[in-house]
Amino acid sequence: MYHKEKSIQIKNSASALYNNLCALRIAPRRLTYFTVVHANVVNMVSASWDGLNYSHRQLQSKEPNVATSTSLIMQAAFCSLPSRDLLVVTSQKGIQVYESDGSIMVYWHALDIPETQTGKVASKLDFPCRFLSLGISTGAILVFDVPSKGSNITLSDVLEGHKESITDMASECCGGEVCIADLVSADDGGNLCVWKSGEEFKLLNHIPGFDISCSSVKLWKGTVVAGYGTGQIRLYEAVTGILHAEVNAHARWIYSLDIAPYSGLLLSAAEDSLVRVWHLTMTPESQSVEIAHLHNECVTDTQICGAKFCDADGYAFAVTGYDLSEIIRYTQS
Repeated sequence: MYHKEKSIQIKNSASALYNNLCALRIAPRRLTYFTVVHANVVNMVSASWDGLNYSHRQLQSKEPNVATSTSLIMQAAFCSLPSRDLLVVTSQKGIQVYESDGSIMVYWHALDIPETQTGKVASKLDFPCRFLSLGISTGAILVFDVPSKGSNITLSDVLEGHKESITDMASECCGGEVCIADLVSADDGGNLCVWKSGEEFKLLNHIPGFDISCSSVKLWKGTVVAGYGTGQIRLYEAVTGILHAEVNAHARWIYSLDIAPYSGLLLSAAEDSLVRVWHLTMTPESQSVEIAHLHNECVTDTQICGAKFCDADGYAFAVTGYDLSEIIRYTQS
């Protein structure tokens, strides 16, 4: 179903972080931006669709009154808002918001976390509507209001739904459909909180965990797709918390999930060196979701830490792994 393409070399190897790969498709310029985190540096690559041209940029973590910060970066992610695309970098010390090509930093926000907790920071973000949401090690979720242009980004709300470190967050990716729930957050105990965004965010549901970390989570057509340290993938109805499916997907810890919203393809990647492609389908009669396995790729001797579809149809995907200085690409045959 998929075949391997030429890999993209990056300046530094990937750190062993959950979801340590992000991609942004720039259709007018026929480019895809990729980001991979290494310690206190974000490796950014701009790759042409024909695979012939690449350009590299590196962004370092920053902190006030320090020339060169050693603060570890926890995540770099592209945020596609209705009116603009942004690159958000989160570290132990704060949040840096850049234009999508990494050329200009438009906002900085310090994380007011005691020194004893900085090693536990798990800064994750996502972006329904015009809001950017970021979870930290205390379990709090910071909500920022982002204007259509300029740098007047403001902290508008702090959500209290978790008691453990936030591990991942995701917004509804079903496109133009109107959904009751449009944001889900996960924590180190496997607990899931489902939210409705707006001028005031509303907690719709709390899905209890099993004391096993939920390392990656997605939200698609009202269904929460969650990956766990057990190697399992669970599908829940977001609003009611009903469990639709549970799959023993991997032999080791899942590090990354991604969904191609137009096709319903699901990508999972884990420490067992396997990347799997699944298909999600809605069953109108029962209003439930079914999952079917489609494809496997084995990245030999690699602890995979990031996997992303390169487009909304799932025609291509990319993978990176711990201590690997390349982004491996696959496209449909």
